[in-house]
Amino acid sequence: MLSRLMRRLLLGQIVIGALLGGLLAWQTGATRWLVVLMALALPLLGVLLVVITIALNSRVPGANSRWLRSLLFEYAAMVRASLWQLPWARTTQVAMPAPGATMGTPVLLVHGYLCNHRVWDAMARQLNNAGHPVMQIDLEPVFAPIDSYAPQVEQAVSELCSQTGAAKVALIGHSMGGVVIRAWMRAFGTARVYRVITLGTPHAGTQVARRTRTPNGQQMVWRSAWLQELEKSESPQTRALMRIALTPQDHIVYPQREQVLPGVPVTVFDGLGHLELCGNRAVIAWVLQQLDDPVVPA
Repeated sequence: MLSRLMRRLLLGQIVIGALLGGLLAWQTGATRWLVVLMALALPLLGVLLVVITIALNSRVPGANSRWLRSLLFEYAAMVRASLWQLPWARTTQVAMPAPGATMGTPVLLVHGYLCNHRVWDAMARQLNNAGHPVMQIDLEPVFAPIDSYAPQVEQAVSELCSQTGAAKVALIGHSMGGVVIRAWMRAFGTARVYRVITLGTPHAGTQVARRTRTPNGQQMVWRSAWLQELEKSESPQTRALMRIALTPQDHIVYPQREQVLPGVPVTVFDGLGHLELCGNRAVIAWVLQQLDDPVVPA
């Protein structure tokens, strides 16, 4: 599981930081609190280096203060995810609204590459407070082909329908989760789909994946054959169910403005980072609005 891998990585960083702190304290005669400081600082520094590297690689010409804002808030989101959320994931179940609440459309949340369901903490809480039954899944194995995740989504949709009695559900995917949902629709159809919402999804692929060697990473390379075949398989009726949200400051999925599909409405959230799309208040409010709007057939 990804959470186990993340815990080991975090523990390794803390141990290395403590050893470096102990070495500095021994050589300089500094207080032993330096050991604690270095143990805590190394994981934070590691996240900072990752964020700065990917942000500089994806930065478009003429980037303004909103790019800097996205960098700062994306760092905060990645610290929260990598140190607090992802390493401590547990088995999930359907979260039902409070007794007496008017029940809305059930929602299935599908995470992205190198993530698990904990990235949805804020989104799931707000959806549930608004009356939506919510289910989150973990896509395993971490580096499997995207089509292999479709049966997992099918099982989750069936369980969500069974537990809520609903005939249709809404599916929300972040990053790779969006193309996982599309792969599921290609394999299992759209009869139980009320709405599909994608956040920061590489519908056209991303240049950040150029050097990846994992099966799912290669499928998300910019203009990959797999993505083009997926696009050709979709009908106007399928596209009518979909909504896309993207940010021009996406540090992972770029070229940012190219992540669109013919016939699918696009909403742009300026100044946000890639991971921030999962928990930003404006994005959550937009998602709730999309769930309330009726679906207009193509």
